[in-house]
Amino acid sequence: MSDGPIDLRTDVAHSARMYDYFLGGKDSYDADRVAAEQALKDFPHVQLTARTNREFMRHATRYLAGQGIRQYLDIGTGIPTEPNLHQIAQEQASESRIVYVDNDPLVLAHARALLVSTPEGRTTYIQADAADPAAILDAPELRKTLDLSQPVALSLMALLHFVPGDVYDIVNTLMAPLAPGSYLAMSHVTTDFDEGDADPEGMARLLQVYADRGIPVRARSHTEVARFFDGLELVEPGVTVIHRWRSEGIAHPQSYDKRVSLYGAVGKKV
Repeated sequence: MSDGPIDLRTDVAHSARMYDYFLGGKDSYDADRVAAEQALKDFPHVQLTARTNREFMRHATRYLAGQGIRQYLDIGTGIPTEPNLHQIAQEQASESRIVYVDNDPLVLAHARALLVSTPEGRTTYIQADAADPAAILDAPELRKTLDLSQPVALSLMALLHFVPGDVYDIVNTLMAPLAPGSYLAMSHVTTDFDEGDADPEGMARLLQVYADRGIPVRARSHTEVARFFDGLELVEPGVTVIHRWRSEGIAHPQSYDKRVSLYGAVGKKV
């Protein structure tokens, strides 16, 4: 992790800082807040979606820990928001090892908050772009922290809709060196919902807020999200809206229907 000067580019909105704003965090700047407020105006459910995505990450991580996973590669980490993935994983198994990856300079500035591991486990941070998976896999920090001959959980939460290029090739490249028994856990924005309380026009306006600020974004359908899991064994209930994935802890998940616009799933490499 670099100790040199960090250019935060505070005049340009960034998806990670907007996400932090939706979660009620303080690590954002005027450009991020202006964009986030416009997003909330256009699609008020974005705040609920952000909070529910964090809950899905917690559910998925607890599930993975329960399956014996002790190594995690979390790409698109975002600004530290407790509990972070390593806190959940190490609460279940203190020896868990986590590699965090992000390309936002503000995440780098706060990365030390991600490095407070249990004595038995380990965490590290890599400043890298998800669009360059080879650079992530070749990073010395990853090789020092994770043993790729043993199962690893690849976590891609609310990330791939912001990544340009062939995202399926990116996921395949990241999964290829992982041992059998590894997992892919991910969530992804969708515009599938167009009935009831859904607001497809509002979602379209929300996506335009990002596009207008030079942040690439692309929603995907259920079929397109399921394609990320080709060759993997999907964990029940498969690809579903995130609040219905093993939804214990949400008293009335149906009340979130048509408002939380992310699909989520977990799949196992066999």
